[in-house]
Amino acid sequence: MEIGDHNYSVVFNFEREWHEETFLNYMLERWTDSFVYSAFYAIIVFGGQFLMKHRPKYDLRPMLALWSGILAIFSIFGAIRTWPELISVIKNHSLQYSVCVPTYFKGVTSFWAFLFTVSKVYELGDTIFIVLRKQPLIFLHWYHHITVLIYVWYSYTDHTAPGRWFMVMNYTVHAFMYSYYTLRALQFRFPRLHLQTLYDFSHQVCELM
Repeated sequence: MEIGDHNYSVVFNFEREWHEETFLNYMLERWTDSFVYSAFYAIIVFGGQFLMKHRPKYDLRPMLALWSGILAIFSIFGAIRTWPELISVIKNHSLQYSVCVPTYFKGVTSFWAFLFTVSKVYELGDTIFIVLRKQPLIFLHWYHHITVLIYVWYSYTDHTAPGRWFMVMNYTVHAFMYSYYTLRALQFRFPRLHLQTLYDFSHQVCELM
């Protein structure tokens, strides 16, 4: 398998033996699934809010800590494994090259690009905790989840070069964000930060660009 022109001190077997074509074809054949998942997500979220309207809220802190912890660890590893390729491309080529040539669909980053795509389906579960805990659900939150899922699926199947930046930035921000959420769910005390709102807004700007 081609590792690319960037250097990794360690390449794991599951990254080396990764067959991108097989999973790319699967995602291409099921490209409409992102819309199906988004529709079910909207139904479950707003249907759940209706059902919870006259019911007591659930605490769910242990489950939320586990959920956020899994996403934090995944995002940390994703950031660690994708930053080297981005840095190498800018260093050895140019900034323009990084947004025009999708070479990140080779080697190590190809594996993490696929995981990044499917993780957006898993992340839809974030909103379930908001609904069951009867916390405020802002428009930007659910709109972000839907648009990112559709965009990332499209970006993966069409091999869009700007998706490289979106992936690396998303992994990095999520590494911090979900670590923060995990610690808060475990009742560590921090100043209340509006990370989700800032994160959602910044991503919408990136998408428009």
